[in-house]
Amino acid sequence: MKTYSQKGSEISREWWVIDASTLPLGKLAVVIADKLMGKSKVTYTPHIDNGDYVVVTNAKNIVVTGSKMTDKKYYRHSGFPGGLTELKLEEVIEKDPSLAIREAVKGMLPKNKLAADRLARLRIFEGAEHAHTAQNPKEIK
Repeated sequence: MKTYSQKGSEISREWWVIDASTLPLGKLAVVIADKLMGKSKVTYTPHIDNGDYVVVTNAKNIVVTGSKMTDKKYYRHSGFPGGLTELKLEEVIEKDPSLAIREAVKGMLPKNKLAADRLARLRIFEGAEHAHTAQNPKEIK
């Protein structure tokens, strides 16, 4: 029996929609990363990007456990001395709630050449409405 290896011409992508207010942030990121990588498909091949599109709704209503709203911090550096900026999770959600989800999913993806293309298939919306109804996305329960 030979090991199956998917070819680029055999890729078929589906659309999925998930509500961010149903799961905690970490578990939500695991489900999204799994769909973006295509690991739930029987045709999964590590070196081929055969993942699906994921639409996330209600990003404004992210659920976290414990005191992560005040304790979890996001850092960025300008490259200049003293250029470290620190934001709490509650500040990030006020400013741009999609950033918290995107960073969580980015951390769950493998760090390779396929990561940017996989992350580009993630669409995040603050409210319950999204612009991808024409693609007939299936709901992730």
